[in-house]
Amino acid sequence: MDCKVEKSKIKGEIVCPSNKSYTHRGIFLASLAGNNSRIENILLSADTKATIEACKKFGAIIKVENSTIIVKESIKIGTNVPEINTENSGTTIRIAIGIASLFSEEITLTGDESIQKRPMQPLLDALSSIGAKCISTDGKPPIKIKGQITGGDITIPGNLSSQFISSLLITAPLTKKGINLNIKGDLVSKPYLDATVATMRKFGVSVQTLIPYKKYNVLPQIYKNTTFTVPIDFSSLALILSFAVLNGENITVKGSMGNLPQGDEAFIDFLEQLGVSVVIDNDEIKIKSPEKLKGGVFDLRNSPDLLPPLAILSLISSNPIEIVNVKHARLKETDRIAILARELPKIGINVEEKEDGLILESSNKLIGANLDSENDHRLFMAFCIAGTYIGNCTVTDSESVKVSYPNFIEEMNRLGAKIQKL
Repeated sequence: MDCKVEKSKIKGEIVCPSNKSYTHRGIFLASLAGNNSRIENILLSADTKATIEACKKFGAIIKVENSTIIVKESIKIGTNVPEINTENSGTTIRIAIGIASLFSEEITLTGDESIQKRPMQPLLDALSSIGAKCISTDGKPPIKIKGQITGGDITIPGNLSSQFISSLLITAPLTKKGINLNIKGDLVSKPYLDATVATMRKFGVSVQTLIPYKKYNVLPQIYKNTTFTVPIDFSSLALILSFAVLNGENITVKGSMGNLPQGDEAFIDFLEQLGVSVVIDNDEIKIKSPEKLKGGVFDLRNSPDLLPPLAILSLISSNPIEIVNVKHARLKETDRIAILARELPKIGINVEEKEDGLILESSNKLIGANLDSENDHRLFMAFCIAGTYIGNCTVTDSESVKVSYPNFIEEMNRLGAKIQKL
């Protein structure tokens, strides 16, 4: 469904959504621990529902109560597992592939059209090196995998996705020998690996870091039941704050940030580099923005999800915004670099597309346009935010927000935005 977006401003208070990445990790680890493990303050979205359903297929018994998940019984390794459909969730399928390699019977994992285009080969090669049998088409889903892996030495490239490494680490303690993990090259999205290690620690499993982001050792261990609280999502916060910078200084964002690592927290630093004042006090965030931003160069190697909210801030930047080291954003739900380079010129932003990023500069001729988000939730939200600054825009695929921010349109309209489903 398309949305009509008119020029509008927002004001008031808003609660930031819970973190999607920590919700995924919490559900998987609670499902491996069982024994009434609890995940509180979850984000209940299409992607995290896919993780819940995957864990149920693996044999976990899960109860959902509002924003809390209780895992009554853990994943049952060795049971017969029906085909697992992870819908649009890359995190779900990649972690589930690792868990599937612990089973001795063949398991099929698939997803929607977008998932079936996303690369999995480095993970499949790594699991094959320690005994799994993996069948796929060009390293993409659907994937058939048959274990049972026993552990050992693994080498895997780090330049495509940290999710491969997270999958191996989560699986490692349940193998007979544990895993010695070697990462080749420069790892992208490092904070997501930190998030995995931190969450495993909450469930009683230790990961020995031999060389940060290069060498890890995980001995055989047992996940222990616990109560895990999910913090706010800095990826969603970045979108809300970009909205505030463009159209709503009188916004207060509420939510507990916790003390768990999040790479997208870098957006606060990026805003300050652009000239925005950010005040954080007692789980409340407010901003004060200049009329024009400073521009600058921004490295998104560790925070690729910040690409859309940062790109649209070029609308009010007096100097170019250059985004670098984010080639892995081409392997998200869509090729986000290519789509931003194609769509943003429609509204008057001059864009130079690089292999690993973008250079964006606002023109003096901003105009409304029809923007195609290609069913990518973060692009849809970013285009809507840009549309409220420019006016007279149409943005495709409103249903995509169910992936990470299901009530985005309703919440923004409550604050004063004019986003109307057609």
